[in-house]
Amino acid sequence: MTKHILTFALSIICAACSTVSVTKKSNSLLPIVKNLWPTKITNYQEAALEKVLPDSGDNVRRITNIKEPSLTVYRANKNEATPAILVFPGGGYSILAINKEGTEIAQWLNDIGITAIIVKYRVPGNRAGAFKDAQRALQLAHHYAEEWNIDSKRIGVMGFSAGGHLAARLSTDFGNRICKKQDDGGDKNCRPDFCILIYPAYLLNKKTGQIAAELPVTTNTPPTFIVQTNDDRSFINGTIAYYKTLKKTGVPCVFHRFPAGGHGYGLRPSKYQVSNWPKLCEEWLKANSIIK
Repeated sequence: MTKHILTFALSIICAACSTVSVTKKSNSLLPIVKNLWPTKITNYQEAALEKVLPDSGDNVRRITNIKEPSLTVYRANKNEATPAILVFPGGGYSILAINKEGTEIAQWLNDIGITAIIVKYRVPGNRAGAFKDAQRALQLAHHYAEEWNIDSKRIGVMGFSAGGHLAARLSTDFGNRICKKQDDGGDKNCRPDFCILIYPAYLLNKKTGQIAAELPVTTNTPPTFIVQTNDDRSFINGTIAYYKTLKKTGVPCVFHRFPAGGHGYGLRPSKYQVSNWPKLCEEWLKANSIIK
């Protein structure tokens, strides 16, 4: 998996610009950066500029105070239309781990022939706004599918930790169209074609012991791939409950439950078996005819 070491370098400046710079990629296609909304979002963190938090020594780039959400498209270098995955980094709805659960994931997805769309959603402390941003990002992926060389019938979502909660919401609550029509993208499909959840968070209502109310699983919930470890103690019970609900409802799903590995590992190799999840995920994508 060392071949997937990050080749992107992401520079975050103020939200007014929302500009990304990268090193030269192996597929030579420059990323596309697009604000999610045609007009500025008002009354949210107006006093705080988007910023990168100080380095904690773990090679994780953490950004916060996002008030102009955007998406960045890393296109797979293919002649035919490719599948696409919207990637939602985690960070407890407080920050976004934009490299470990964003650009590093995009590189891996490009390597297996998938266009990656990293979604920079509103943080901190705005779950309602984050879901609105996520839904809008999915609509725009459908709207620009032809321009971005995407197969509109193979657009999935992938989330890590809090981003996993967002991906699960998109997969279950797509009937709740909270995005008003802003432009031509506002009337597009809100349901992803498949869902990948890596150490998802916040899936459980701890008071009831059932899955969270904002996750109304139905037979229309798309096929789902899940990874978590038993020692991810804050969130493993929620994932188990979510998986059982998917199975009971008849949703095609796979749950790879590993004994150890903790939380927040991304793609980075470790001594734990959970580090094999990218290969398992690739096999699942092939088995579901999402990639060849």
